[in-house]
Amino acid sequence: MSRVLIVGAGLTGSLCACLLRREMRNKVQISVWDKARGPGGRMSTTRPPDASSHSADLGAQYITATPAYAQAHHSLYSELLSAGVLQPLDALLEGLKQKEDSKNYVTPLGMNSVVKHFLSESGADLFFERHVIGLYCRGASWEVERMAGGSETFDAVVLTMPVPQILELQGDLRRLLSVQQKQQLDQVVYSSRFAVALFFSPDVALSFPWAARYVSDNPCIRYIAVDARKRNIDIPGCGPSLVVHTSVPFGLQHLEQDKEDIQPIVLHELHRLIPGLPQPNSIKCHKWRYSQVLTSVPDCPGHMTVLDRPLLVCGGDAFSHSNFDGCVESALSMLRVLKACL
Repeated sequence: MSRVLIVGAGLTGSLCACLLRREMRNKVQISVWDKARGPGGRMSTTRPPDASSHSADLGAQYITATPAYAQAHHSLYSELLSAGVLQPLDALLEGLKQKEDSKNYVTPLGMNSVVKHFLSESGADLFFERHVIGLYCRGASWEVERMAGGSETFDAVVLTMPVPQILELQGDLRRLLSVQQKQQLDQVVYSSRFAVALFFSPDVALSFPWAARYVSDNPCIRYIAVDARKRNIDIPGCGPSLVVHTSVPFGLQHLEQDKEDIQPIVLHELHRLIPGLPQPNSIKCHKWRYSQVLTSVPDCPGHMTVLDRPLLVCGGDAFSHSNFDGCVESALSMLRVLKACL
């Protein structure tokens, strides 16, 4: 039985684990490691400290399917809709610009429920707060080193974290990359932004009509959403949550500042946009250093194979494009490589 390690419990990693289990059944032992405390990656859903408010999506907000991808990935969309993980978006998103023939979907339980679904289907051994810092080629296997100390050996390793984090790994990876591969990886560019979630008490009612709003005339804020309204859910006894995303230029300008310094700036601008906003019970601010891929790896079909034996393959939206279907395309392409090698 081959031991496969997937590094990263985001959408690409979780779907890759799920598809690999379905294709190879009991022929593989799958482990998924992530340095965070829970699954989701950039499909992150956070909860208030006292559970008195709705949860809030700090990363991806909804899924947009073009007609071509709705057809190409029909089985996955159908699976998620049948399981109740996805449902059509049926709320006012003020300022949204998109093609008329595209469809939007939301997640009643939060965006990380998509990742949780695929991880559950994968039957993988899940380990969180496992930060990979080194990869060492040991004959027919990989020794994977953790920041907390210790290492484990695997027959194949799949890396799905952002490209800059891949390039920071110690050990044999950079030595094994060809000159062309290094040049390709160096071309990847990400946008950066801050996200702030405000959690309100159950007696608070937010009176504005929209579920989400795109802001075009503010130097700091680009997007605001009432999460429960966006998801079309109402949990009795739960107060509303409000999610704010900064613009890409603002994120780039303040990238090296601590989120604690940025939170007051975002809140000040929010109160200018929504005067009289009630006082929240709690606030959470998050810095997305790697938010969306602006420039992906050129000439890569969803993945990059660094070594065939033992297999080391890199994937994620940086190797396709930065949305749900881009992650699906990457997972499918890595699945073909894994099947061929294992």
